[in-house]
Amino acid sequence: MQYENLEKEEIISKLFWYAVPLIIGNIVLLSYDLVDALVISKFVGEIGLAAVSNAGQISSFILLFFYGLCMGASVSSIHGFNKALGKESEGRTVAVIGDSTFMHSGMTGLANIAYNGSNSTVIILDNSITGMTGHQQNPTTGYNIKGDPAGKIDLEALCRAMGFDRVNVVDPYDINETERVTKEELAVEAPSVIISRRPCALLKYVKHNPPLHVNMDKCRSCKSCMKIGCPAISMKEGFAYIDRTQCVGCDVCTALCAFDAIEK
Repeated sequence: MQYENLEKEEIISKLFWYAVPLIIGNIVLLSYDLVDALVISKFVGEIGLAAVSNAGQISSFILLFFYGLCMGASVSSIHGFNKALGKESEGRTVAVIGDSTFMHSGMTGLANIAYNGSNSTVIILDNSITGMTGHQQNPTTGYNIKGDPAGKIDLEALCRAMGFDRVNVVDPYDINETERVTKEELAVEAPSVIISRRPCALLKYVKHNPPLHVNMDKCRSCKSCMKIGCPAISMKEGFAYIDRTQCVGCDVCTALCAFDAIEK
């Protein structure tokens, strides 16, 4: 496989030719939407026309632009909120940021919290990969973008080097411990970091447990298991239902069921 080195000369031209297919694709898609809108408006009127998204690409462009601008802003935002509002927000709010985004644009905000003594708690979601854009490597994984071995940044050591005395690592699958640590850090008047560490379930090397199922005789339809937002869990005929094709056997839902209705 041949790689293009964008760090060499003629960066602008390379970026331009990289963007051309994307621009053409968007123009074709907008043209299709325009024709679609013309046809629908002619035969079904204004009401039918309202169902056609003829500005979807434009709105997506605007939204993604601002997503890029605010990427990593949660850390700086909570620092500002807590400094401005004091007790009104301290102990009641947390900042959440992914490990990759943290490395890109969250470190400076975290350093600000430590340096200025902001009473803020930051939760770093460490899933051992860059999940947002397609499982690319990042400085915390130990591999570069090509998959070759590279330097690996230790998040705990980095946070302590910034001046954080309170750095905790939790397993998000352990809901009770995660909740305990979060409440404990919110109660303490000191800057703190919680690293929620669990490899992404979609990584090839992650081995899943057998899928779970719901015992209909025990299920009380309380919907407590729905609170975690798991895509494998839904309500079917009045009872909780687990899709075996999506369940990875993480056991998180079992901790929420007070009736032991979710079984292996």
